Amino acid sequence: MAEKLVLGLDFGTDSARAVVVNAENGQEEAVAVAEYSRWSSGLYCDAASDQYRHHPLDYIEALESAVNKALKQLPDSGKKNIAGIGIAATGSTPCAVDKEGAPLALNERFAENPNAMFILWKDHTAIASAEKINETAKNWGGTDFTSYSGGIYSAEWFWAKILHVYEQDQEMARAAFSWVELCDWLPALLSGITDPLQIKRSRCAAGHKAMWHQSWNGLPDEKFLALLAPELAALKPRLYNETYTSDQLAGRLSPYWAKRLNLLPGIAIAVGALDAHMGAVGGGITPGTLVKIMGTSTCDILVCSPTLLGERPMEGICGQVDGSVIPGLIGLEAGQSAFGDVYAWFKELLAWPLKMMAQESQSTAGEMAAVLAEKAEKAILDKLSEEAATLDPAQSTVLALDWLNGRRTPYANQKLKGALTGLTLGTTAPAVFRSLVEATAFGSKAIIDHFHQRGLTINEVIALGGIPKKSPLVMQIAADVLNKPIKVVRSGEACALGAAMFGAVAAGLFQSVKLAQEQMQSGFSETYSPRPSYVKIYQKKYEDYLRLAAAAEANFSIKKEMTR
Repeated sequence: MAEKLVLGLDFGTDSARAVVVNAENGQEEAVAVAEYSRWSSGLYCDAASDQYRHHPLDYIEALESAVNKALKQLPDSGKKNIAGIGIAATGSTPCAVDKEGAPLALNERFAENPNAMFILWKDHTAIASAEKINETAKNWGGTDFTSYSGGIYSAEWFWAKILHVYEQDQEMARAAFSWVELCDWLPALLSGITDPLQIKRSRCAAGHKAMWHQSWNGLPDEKFLALLAPELAALKPRLYNETYTSDQLAGRLSPYWAKRLNLLPGIAIAVGALDAHMGAVGGGITPGTLVKIMGTSTCDILVCSPTLLGERPMEGICGQVDGSVIPGLIGLEAGQSAFGDVYAWFKELLAWPLKMMAQESQSTAGEMAAVLAEKAEKAILDKLSEEAATLDPAQSTVLALDWLNGRRTPYANQKLKGALTGLTLGTTAPAVFRSLVEATAFGSKAIIDHFHQRGLTINEVIALGGIPKKSPLVMQIAADVLNKPIKVVRSGEACALGAAMFGAVAAGLFQSVKLAQEQMQSGFSETYSPRPSYVKIYQKKYEDYLRLAAAAEANFSIKKEMTR
């Protein structure tokens, strides 16, 4: 009997990944990665204004490239055995589309307009719009539509981004027929669905990012949206009311895309979802387990029985949504707006002088600086980690806040900033780096404590993503700070693996996500256990971190009031 294969696709911040998985045993038969060419060239982004956009052609080209590279690793008969496709994508990453479901950036008129492109999750241009949403939700006299989104709507999410674009770009507002999340657009694209009203929308993205909830029959009330902007109220009928869990069929591979991808037409395509939530499934999430997707930022995912929470909204998180992770369970999301990005910032800071010398000098010294800069960039974090691992945290006075890209959880506030204290003339670069690593771990502990204080039990922590595979220092400090063992998922492509699991269920290979997990999960490559002596040290430093955080936030609030 021919083996049953499924294709998992993961569209991340920098690249798209394609993984072909054997549904019978979870074996990853092929893995391929394709970078986004425009994104890697820095196009349509402006870090100074927190603008981060993806051109839809980057997704289309990377999709075709990654899938074809993966299929070339299979025997000729392999592609005929692919029964299902699942798709995970970053979010909230929405885009305006026309009546044919095409992103407006694919129209020559808007081809170079960043507002016509996918607005990446990390784009923070909508801070003022998010504040308007929060203020209106609390004061308009009706339902607080943020209540199941943690009570605070984020600048990283669906409505804030649309409101910002509409306020800044009236031409775009008039041209947009509808808006779609990336995880919804990709299954529709592959299925040949061109009517935005026929796209099956992800329960995961809608519930966590667009204030969708069953208790108010879908998206927020038009009267509420009209208070934000008349265009939003007019847009609502062109969006959706129904949402679908990712074990459901979104469509089947169209003949056009079957030809481009060298696959057979008619393959089942699952409803898409956010990458972190599918990654949690790929990592083996169960009730009582916190899954941390650790990369440039973190997403922390939990699931629990609906009876545990009932209709009680949990404040300060990134949403609680029935079926957003596993159908039948409540999915809860939290996270940190910067994690690996904190370390990358410090690396860039240290490499800056060499880069400037290389750019400004045409001499032999400049050429040498260019070579050194390139070598330094590749080696800085490894060397810092090596030296930082030898330091005694009890002897260090350096303390950091991890809010370099604002705070996602607990209680989203994208205006908050990072901080460093306790510096002396004897403070070394490794000491500063270790304090930054500790700060990201303290931010993780604040999230776990927030869940514990609201009645959720976390028995174990599972980690996946780039950092658990690359940095023993970060993982060991995290285990010490959290005072919990951290299991590292063996698969390096857990988000794509989770997507493949959903593809297998949508294709009918398994009757439930739980059964797909049992058959297909990769297991764990290692476990980091907390060291008792370090646990005590870090409990004291964590208390110092909380005091610094409170003081920094209070100082920020005072400055905010003074500028009004």
